[in-house]
Amino acid sequence: MDMLTQQLVNGLILGSIYALIALGYTLVYGILGLINFAHGEVVMIGAMVTISCLGWLLGLNMDVSPFVLIAGSVLMAIPVCALLGAGIERLAYRPLRGAPRLAPLITAIGVSIVLQNLAMMIWGRQYVPFPDILPHDPIHIGGATFLPVQGAIVVLSAVLMAGLILLIHRTRLGRAMRATAQSPSVARLMGVSVDRVIASTFIIGSILAAVAGVMVSANYGQAHAYMGFMLGLKAFSAAVLGGIGNVAGAVVGGLLLGLIESLGAGYIGDLTGGFLGSQYQDVFAFLVLILVLVFRPSGLLGERQADRP
Repeated sequence: MDMLTQQLVNGLILGSIYALIALGYTLVYGILGLINFAHGEVVMIGAMVTISCLGWLLGLNMDVSPFVLIAGSVLMAIPVCALLGAGIERLAYRPLRGAPRLAPLITAIGVSIVLQNLAMMIWGRQYVPFPDILPHDPIHIGGATFLPVQGAIVVLSAVLMAGLILLIHRTRLGRAMRATAQSPSVARLMGVSVDRVIASTFIIGSILAAVAGVMVSANYGQAHAYMGFMLGLKAFSAAVLGGIGNVAGAVVGGLLLGLIESLGAGYIGDLTGGFLGSQYQDVFAFLVLILVLVFRPSGLLGERQADRP
């Protein structure tokens, strides 16, 4: 029972990260019908920039809390990722907005490769360690053990998800985003600046990606130029699982995928004597994706819709 509780906690931590990244995919798809496969690389850039800024702040020898230093580094990385997201939309996707769907898909993959190589040119091919400044005293609750940074990941993810839902349903920008998602042409006739709404959507998704990148690097203690590829695929799987284009579905899909991965890697691995252990955890994630695409392509919370004209 203790192992099951531990794996559930691990799944909640992992799922919170997946959900945060999946929101970026689902926001863009909900408005443009586009899968932004470069989103995982924005997560990677957020992690790399944060580590670089954190190293610079540590060099100043300021007598402040490690969490304050990390928060300051994240605040420096967020504008970088926001500008990156806006630049990707303006230069790579906006010129192809009326093109066949295959063209922006290929462009997204190309942007992903460009960002990976750009990161390697700046930070190198090696793993970049996250500074060891966080407390390591474990927290024990109900038979499960986790670190303070992992608890902070869950809490911060919940706050950001709730904030995004409030933004979409309670603000003028959120109403414009929902109108654009329903019909860009009608939204434009009603006075909505569709180009500005789409750019804002990329910026919001990139901000969430920057924070998620910091969470991943802080949780695993490192970052590297290729980290965004697998993270992006898993977050995309989470978005599909919950119903891509549905914000609540991205949250549910991310949490479920994290739980499935953790239970598959730990609990099921233990039952099979290690035959299906942690080294096969990716198998469980993509097996779920295949099953969802076969039996419910619209996702758990998605609705079946006709293709847009």
